[in-house]
Amino acid sequence: MSGPGQGPSRRDSYFKSGARASGSRSNLHSGSRISFALNTTSDPSSEDMQQTSILLNAIAGPTSEDPFSHALSASDFTDFLEMTNRRPSHHSKDSFAGSPEDNDMQSSFLAFTMSQSFLQPSGEMHAVSRPSITSAFLKVSRADADMGPETTEVPSVSRLSPHRAPSRISSTCSQVQKYIQYFKVSMLQVLNVKNSMKDALERALKRNSVGSFIPVMPTYVCALPDGTERGNFLALEMTQTFVKALLLNITDEKPQSAQMRSKVFSITENIMKSTVDQLFEFLAECLEAFLREVGTKEKSFPLGFCFPFACKHVSLNQCFLQKATKNFRWSGMEGKDVAEELQKAINQHCKNYQIEVVAVVNDTVGAMLSGCSKDTICEVGLVIVLFPCLGILSLTLVFRYVADAGTNCCYMEQAQEIPRINEKEGRMCLNTEWGAFGSAGDLDDLVTEFDLLMDKQTMDPGSQRFEKLIGSLYICDTVRIFLANLAEKGELFNGVLTPSLLTRGIFMLQDIAEIIDEKSGLSKAKNLLLRLGMVASNQDCFYMQKLCQAIFYRSANLCAAGLAAVLTRIATAQNRPKLKINVAVDGVLFNNHKQYRDMLEEALKSLVPDYTITFVPSHGNGALGVVMATAAAVRQKNQQQQVAQVLAPFRLSVTELERLQNLMRLEMIKGLKQDETATVRMLPTFVRHLPDGTERGQFLALDLGGTNFRVLMVELKDPKDGGVHITSEVYTVPPKIAQSSATEYSYELLSFLQLFDHIVSCIVDFQTKHKMLGIVLPLGFTFSFPCRQIGLDKGILLAWTKGFNAKDCVGEDAVRLLREAVQRQQHVDLDVVAIVNDTVGTMMACAYVDPKCEIGLIVGTGSNTCYMEEMKNVDAVEGNEGLMCINMEWGAFGDSGCLDNFMTSFDVRVDAESLNAGHQRFEKLISGMYLGEIVRYILLELMSRKVLFCGQDSPMLQTKGIFPTKFLSDVEDSQGEEHVCAMLEEFKLRITAEDARVVKEVCRTVSSRAAKFCGAGIAAVVEKIRTNRQLEKLEVTVGVDGTLYKVHPRFSKELHETVALLAPKCHVKFLLSEDGSGKGAALVAAVVPKH
Repeated sequence: MSGPGQGPSRRDSYFKSGARASGSRSNLHSGSRISFALNTTSDPSSEDMQQTSILLNAIAGPTSEDPFSHALSASDFTDFLEMTNRRPSHHSKDSFAGSPEDNDMQSSFLAFTMSQSFLQPSGEMHAVSRPSITSAFLKVSRADADMGPETTEVPSVSRLSPHRAPSRISSTCSQVQKYIQYFKVSMLQVLNVKNSMKDALERALKRNSVGSFIPVMPTYVCALPDGTERGNFLALEMTQTFVKALLLNITDEKPQSAQMRSKVFSITENIMKSTVDQLFEFLAECLEAFLREVGTKEKSFPLGFCFPFACKHVSLNQCFLQKATKNFRWSGMEGKDVAEELQKAINQHCKNYQIEVVAVVNDTVGAMLSGCSKDTICEVGLVIVLFPCLGILSLTLVFRYVADAGTNCCYMEQAQEIPRINEKEGRMCLNTEWGAFGSAGDLDDLVTEFDLLMDKQTMDPGSQRFEKLIGSLYICDTVRIFLANLAEKGELFNGVLTPSLLTRGIFMLQDIAEIIDEKSGLSKAKNLLLRLGMVASNQDCFYMQKLCQAIFYRSANLCAAGLAAVLTRIATAQNRPKLKINVAVDGVLFNNHKQYRDMLEEALKSLVPDYTITFVPSHGNGALGVVMATAAAVRQKNQQQQVAQVLAPFRLSVTELERLQNLMRLEMIKGLKQDETATVRMLPTFVRHLPDGTERGQFLALDLGGTNFRVLMVELKDPKDGGVHITSEVYTVPPKIAQSSATEYSYELLSFLQLFDHIVSCIVDFQTKHKMLGIVLPLGFTFSFPCRQIGLDKGILLAWTKGFNAKDCVGEDAVRLLREAVQRQQHVDLDVVAIVNDTVGTMMACAYVDPKCEIGLIVGTGSNTCYMEEMKNVDAVEGNEGLMCINMEWGAFGDSGCLDNFMTSFDVRVDAESLNAGHQRFEKLISGMYLGEIVRYILLELMSRKVLFCGQDSPMLQTKGIFPTKFLSDVEDSQGEEHVCAMLEEFKLRITAEDARVVKEVCRTVSSRAAKFCGAGIAAVVEKIRTNRQLEKLEVTVGVDGTLYKVHPRFSKELHETVALLAPKCHVKFLLSEDGSGKGAALVAAVVPKH
């Protein structure tokens, strides 16, 4: 016999109608209530016996927690039997149905017992746990009229009507199939959901409120674990039912065998409804008890906190609670800084320890981070129902808890793409909160009437639409509502609506997963329904299986659509068309049910066929995830500190730039006065006039400024006739010639013969190709090396730069060497009228377009500047009238040691290992030929400190010259870290996104310093021109050429900003030269005859 508060056991469930007089009321406990009524069946083949089967579902009676429950006792039940038995005893067709009045009474009774047994006055569903549900079968029999006259007085028992009259079988089948069909989704619909979610995600990132969007939230988690984390770390994980404290110890000695200890503390009802102070006091006390139990000798710990409520982050350890959910009701908590409140409580209750709250994350981020390891980096975190199966716990509490659980996704987004944050470098984990997708109607074509009925019973009707189509608890409840609705309509279970179908949470995910199995699903469905006290036909079980399969399939496909949307966003934003990515997954749907995984993966193959996706199980270890977030944050902070320390000498203040500008100005004055100590030589070019745009004719130009040189034919026409037309060919100077010595030449001639004979042979080749042999044209010779000009067509080479080191050329007149080489050739004649360097040529080419161009700047492989100086200031040339172009040769600025305070240890190493150590120091600080080497030495230093590349060594990084200017430009121009990773993987290094960010920062710092150094130099030049002319305001144009200026994504901008900062009284315009070194030399040749 059942005890108080329990349902009747299956042993006690049988009694006969004839036992009424002998105490049948005692067969059911007086406190029991009948939550379902009667379903009778008759055997039409037997006229002697009419058997009525009454299905009773008896559950616990009223309790102290539920005083409003209405109990239906056994006596009430037998009284009801008396009423139903007062019928005629004939066996006509109408006798089975009873009179309309009887049917109405019976239906009313059914409705009364179900509503009174399961609904409290508030309308809230009463909690019924599965173990408390039992079934009692009552068989009521009576003899037929043949048994004797005395028995004929016994009232007959008529068949009791179901709650709704069943439809015909054929129409019922088609109707049920139609309802099930509503849950089926096509791949086109799934694709549309994917595209809609991707659009909504991008709208959210752009803060576009038009249309549907996903409420993305920054987490400020910028670092993922890379396996180099070391130290002791604490974590607190708060869930709906418990708090978990965890201690992780990672040592240098055995990083692969980290030690981890943890302890779980239950959350009581009082804590769920406590004050702010009480909550965090409880958390701090749990932490202190855990540390005391562990007995660690360490006293200082960084701590991470996994807090599963909606918070607004403003930093990794500063977040404000937006809303307490999951049945937690903390007074005064909303708007509080969670990390600050926890820190205060820890400081008060854990006084024996120094604990710093470093990170606060949610469970989705924790899932992503717990999937990371030394060899596996997860960039996406996916949660599909994080709560466990709670078994016999109160199902009402389950529903309250998971109202905010279900599904979510986070991923690593480029920080510059995330709105409302100050971080613009690197990546940050973005919490999508995608469960809210669909609230604007995007999913309306997928939502069935049963989904809407389920939604009305949740704590947040009308919201979290996407989550309610995916989450396992919602899946189970949708199945229940479908069955209950169709049973009520008489289309399932012979029209019998049982109390189990009115009980939220009666179906578990495991039940649904077993039912969808094609082999054993039907028997599982039959057994489940039987356990729930339901009599189901094979057809009912078949429909239940098809329903579960459709809903399960829909959930998996919609989840795949959401994940595909996120992955497509990543691939598009980071230009990774063949995306290869790891996704950390948590939640019972994915981790515990292979069918669901298979469905999801199959859908992904159709949605994103070009992506390679690896799923990494997280297994609900949020504490491990948050402790890894903490460890990664600590490592990143240490990394940033060391990187900042290394790069600090490269970061120049305005005061330092002004000092550099003044030093340049002083060196310019010294050079103009021919001071022997001057490092800026200020060489006269004998170019005294700028083109005015009226120059016409054909001219040859020779452009030698590096290992590649050009031969050009420049034709100057009236703009109406086509303007400037240039024909050119590119030739190469082999290294053995560029760096040759006298002994290397086969005929024991001097090496300059090799170089200039090679140049003339290339000119002959050009004239032959373009049918110009025998035609003598004026030639301008661009010779981009330091020269001391003693005439317009006479230039003495002072030093080789840019990797040239041909012997026996320094001190020689370059024009004479070229003319002598021409004489050694037969049938060749050239008229060399001027020698200029590339800087002068650039100025001349831009002046042809803009008359205000009086400065030329080259920032490429090397660097130099020229400008138009007052003749009265040029001591090297007689005369005081007019202007003369001065070739500054500013690359040598600092050779005297005046820049020593600006040079870092890396600059010193680059200089020492260059071909011209101790010379061209300023050029080595700003030109493209040397910036890559500076970057390489910085990376080697960071590697030695084990803050880059996971502490690996790279022999390839020891190779000189592996980073050209283009490398810096490509690194800094990349929108994401993936491109940088791909570039660095060529050096056989294991690269993380954080490494790529550091490399990018190093490149940017080095190039930024170069641009600012260059800007300080130009500021000195324009200020010199302004003061020469005693102008309050100067307007001047700088003609610019060089790959660093042209190609680098930020160099020109920083250069312009620095000039504007240091020379505020000068309005400086920068004009990019078009073929300055070639066209400019031809223009010099064109200007000479005019003057």
